[in-house]
Amino acid sequence: MKKHNTAEEFARAKEECKSLFEKKLMDYGTSWRIMRPMSLTDQIMIKAMRIRSIEDKGVALVDEGIRPEFIGIVNYCVMALIQLELGPGENLEPAECLRLYDEKLNGATRLMENKNHDYDEAWRHMRVSSFTDIILQKLMRTKEIEGHNGKTIVSEGIDANYMDMINYALFALIKTEPGYNS
Repeated sequence: MKKHNTAEEFARAKEECKSLFEKKLMDYGTSWRIMRPMSLTDQIMIKAMRIRSIEDKGVALVDEGIRPEFIGIVNYCVMALIQLELGPGENLEPAECLRLYDEKLNGATRLMENKNHDYDEAWRHMRVSSFTDIILQKLMRTKEIEGHNGKTIVSEGIDANYMDMINYALFALIKTEPGYNS
């Protein structure tokens, strides 16, 4: 059995997400900059609910599986982190957009590395459907915090939830990669 290398697997999953982000950036520019973070939260919710629906029904009628949806979750979470920092506004130059994309994704990666150290790669023992459920839970938490204008008493903020969703979606991409064996 091949030994897993989390850093390499994570890098591949991140590259898959960034590649699609760059292609869409070429097609659409940064039109998403008009969106408020709450709207991006709802976009992430749509992706996660579709994944859960496919998992529960065992079939997708639209000719896309769950991998593109997990990629979408990563990319929408990165956009939401950018929007939390900058607020909705004018389009960004592509180079600046990609710099911010890398900054946010690398921040989530550092968080994963720290948690992965403490939790000893527990995610490898989880089911992909559990990642979906946790992402949905994080979305419910995020929506609740958004309803409180971003204020919490003892809990992590909206940004921490987006970063956790990025990491759970990347774990799902790793575990659904062709040839992955647990």
